[in-house]
Amino acid sequence: MTEIATRAATAEAIQDAPGSLITLLTDTAELTCNTAAFEVGAAGAPVHFHTRATEFFHVTEGRLDVLVGDEIQTLDAGDFIAIPPGVKHAFAPAAGHTASVFVGFTPGMGRFDYYRLLGQVHAGEATVQDIKDSSATYDNHYAESPAWSGRRRSAEP
Repeated sequence: MTEIATRAATAEAIQDAPGSLITLLTDTAELTCNTAAFEVGAAGAPVHFHTRATEFFHVTEGRLDVLVGDEIQTLDAGDFIAIPPGVKHAFAPAAGHTASVFVGFTPGMGRFDYYRLLGQVHAGEATVQDIKDSSATYDNHYAESPAWSGRRRSAEP
């Protein structure tokens, strides 16, 4: 394997939802990485799980709420967590906070087109059904969580 380098000046950035920006870094068979920047009140990622990949998060700024199974953990700048395959999870900035996060998957899975699809939905060029239909392709399977639903309600003003 050779080195992987992505320059900030040429990295693709995708607005995937209000207050949320994803910057694509690398998408190989071994590793998929991006950064995610969330403004205060951004919805973050809904409850989901992956069957083939471990997803990991390193908070670089702010505070991030992360659902792991049925437990919500709040991560501060510098904190790291890895979620193994099959474990449902979600993430969003903690109430009243922004968050910047380095996100990775191993093995990689060609996810950049999934992020682009999220951007297309945000821009009105695709539908939520298109995302649901892509679950098997991108190993992104949506789930429910009363703990996460309650967290989002309690964080609203």
